[in-house]
Amino acid sequence: MNRYARIEIRSTETVSTGAVTLLQTAHQLGLTGVTSIRPTRLFFLQHPELTAQHVNILCRRLLADPVVESFAWQWVDGPPPPVDSTPEQPHRIEVEFLPGVTDREAYEVKQAARRLGMPPLRVATGHRYDIEGQPGPAELTRLARQVLCNEVVQKFHLGQIAPAFIEAMAADPTVEQIELRGLDDEALVALSRERRLALNGAEMAVLRRFSVEQNRPLTDAEIEMAAQTWSEHCFHKTFKARIRYTEFNADSQKPVAEETIDGLLNCTIRAATQACRKEWLISTFVDNAGIIEFDGENVLSFKVETHNHPSALEPFGGANTGVGGVIRDIVGVSARPIAVTDVLCFGPQNLPQSDVPDGSLHPRRVQSGVVAGVGDYGNKMGIPNVNGAVLYHSGYTANPLVFCGCVGLAPKNSHVTAPQTGDRIIVLGGRTGRDGLRGATFSSLDLDSGTSEASFASTAVQIGDPIIEKDVTEVIMLARDARLYTAITDCGAGGLSSAVGEMAEELGAHVELTHVGLKYSGLRPWEIWLSEAQERMVLAVPPHNVDALAGLCRRFDVAWDDIGHISGDRQMVVQYDGRPVVNLPMELLHNGHPQLQLEAEWRPAQTQPVSRAALDEIDPAQALLTLLADPNVASKEAIIRTYDHEVRGGTVVKPLTGVKNHGPGDAAVLKPLGTKTNTGVVVSNGINPWYGLLDPHAMAVSAVDEAVRNAVAVGADPDRLAILDNFCWGNPNLPDRLGGLVRAAKGCHDAALAFDLPYISGKDSLNNEYVDKDGRRTPIPGTLLISAV
Repeated sequence: MNRYARIEIRSTETVSTGAVTLLQTAHQLGLTGVTSIRPTRLFFLQHPELTAQHVNILCRRLLADPVVESFAWQWVDGPPPPVDSTPEQPHRIEVEFLPGVTDREAYEVKQAARRLGMPPLRVATGHRYDIEGQPGPAELTRLARQVLCNEVVQKFHLGQIAPAFIEAMAADPTVEQIELRGLDDEALVALSRERRLALNGAEMAVLRRFSVEQNRPLTDAEIEMAAQTWSEHCFHKTFKARIRYTEFNADSQKPVAEETIDGLLNCTIRAATQACRKEWLISTFVDNAGIIEFDGENVLSFKVETHNHPSALEPFGGANTGVGGVIRDIVGVSARPIAVTDVLCFGPQNLPQSDVPDGSLHPRRVQSGVVAGVGDYGNKMGIPNVNGAVLYHSGYTANPLVFCGCVGLAPKNSHVTAPQTGDRIIVLGGRTGRDGLRGATFSSLDLDSGTSEASFASTAVQIGDPIIEKDVTEVIMLARDARLYTAITDCGAGGLSSAVGEMAEELGAHVELTHVGLKYSGLRPWEIWLSEAQERMVLAVPPHNVDALAGLCRRFDVAWDDIGHISGDRQMVVQYDGRPVVNLPMELLHNGHPQLQLEAEWRPAQTQPVSRAALDEIDPAQALLTLLADPNVASKEAIIRTYDHEVRGGTVVKPLTGVKNHGPGDAAVLKPLGTKTNTGVVVSNGINPWYGLLDPHAMAVSAVDEAVRNAVAVGADPDRLAILDNFCWGNPNLPDRLGGLVRAAKGCHDAALAFDLPYISGKDSLNNEYVDKDGRRTPIPGTLLISAV
């Protein structure tokens, strides 16, 4: 290894807040042999022309805060020396990212060095922890794995690390040919399982039939693209399925009601919206977000997403990119984000470590990472976090839920959705890496004891970069006002495969993958096509507008690439250096999916009546104290205060209210800056999963009712309310799980009709179940979030 500079940045405080938190976490896990943990940030810089002056400038002007930090650095010419622990030299654990994981601090250091006129540096980051006390080797390893390092995206060393610089690799043009024509049904299912495609036998049979018709094997990219397009996460196939639904009485084995539901979404949520006939609805269920009229000159958009499976594996990155993704949904309807929301569901924070399921993180670690991830993205984007909730239930221990919402504002008639044949396909924003590969199919599978250790885990999660997204947003807003594009969408689940595939659904597209800008070389074509690398938007741009868009990108230092064109032949054609990678008809991708045939059953929960005598024995004062001490009732101020809820100066009613501003508000009220009237925006939510354990229908009605009451309590006009639904459920292939989901959807329908409310957007996140090594399943409590605006 060539010489590099190793920089250490540490707090000048005797005991820092971060050190105290780490020690408390260690002691909560029973690691009492540890008496002190002192963290140090590490930076590694390398370039043949790097000088000591360069290093000192970066340390003083960028890396270290002279008020509270000090720095030291040294040249390193070879592998790190072994470090032995002595009373004078504490134990040391050092942590760094795995190769290929986004290191956004390293990226910003590179950019800063470039702006300062330095050579193009190779940069890596890490953390050093000096451990005092008498921990044995087993305790040190456990401390590293359960407190200091997340092995999904990081690795640790008991000693000094060598920097994980990204090595230059040769391009890998390999396109694997996969033969389906001779495989029987069992072999098809085995292939789906091996590649984690999350496709069933009937879906794989459609691909086999297409392979036979074309008289050729399919490529890896074609099969992966079909799996992404047909995934539960992207295609919502359970809500489009044909469901045979049966209801039973609690004490009867005979059905009391039977029906066949041809498309749960159309028969419940969409049917209720169509019945409302509100003239102020602009877009429902077709765009990245729902859009409604606002003040005559502007429109409001609202979307709520979930990022559950990634947050279970890597809480900070999962929640961080959950917020980033829903912000891009709003930018994807040409709107400026003006507020974000978050509703979080965790396992019990005092759960003994021995009760944490194998392969899962402790709920405390999940909560701290998720809360930090949510705050990090919104705060750095300068978007206020104005509404939310935090819930605790044992069912969320292995499957936390992270609902992220965003509200946007745009001039009326500014959102365009009609790409034209010949338009250039422009990707702008972040570069493409292995981040989030198979994220769409991963989110369509159950979690189990081996998920966190599986080889795909480190690529199924992403790390976001809000600084890049902020610049991308500014470019899009200016491009929108200048009418530079004819269609826009974001790169979310499925990456370019999903974004280009959806935008060009009616016309087709031709793409050249060697034109896609990469974070590093060595990606195979299917990885470039399916990568879910963050902070990317895809635009259809008339050729005569490309130069103007490029000028905006240069102004904000946003990367952009022209990767192809809208073709007009209704084919999805992808090449790598002119060689075929994908050649699929849009008809197959978007209309060729076989409708699922599912069974659903609903049996009422068994309940025990509470006697009046038992109630009379309860001490009301003690009952009140017990309720107030329950984590679901206790104040969430410690979490709320980590978010900026009034940046931009438009938040009128904030999350915390009252005389001392520490009581929970019913809902948020915003007065968007720049609007000419006093019209305000109300954002509220309703959620009650405990009710759902008794009856999901009643839960749905309760959630809609709560969202409406919260909104009206701060002055909202109930005749101008729109609502969003977000279902998080277990495995829909199990009849009892699907029966509860059907009941909840019916409750959404009935409540919306009762209140005369339209749904404008929604999302479902299914397969939120944990499967242990013995095959025992633990689903989350069926959870429905209703958001109102």
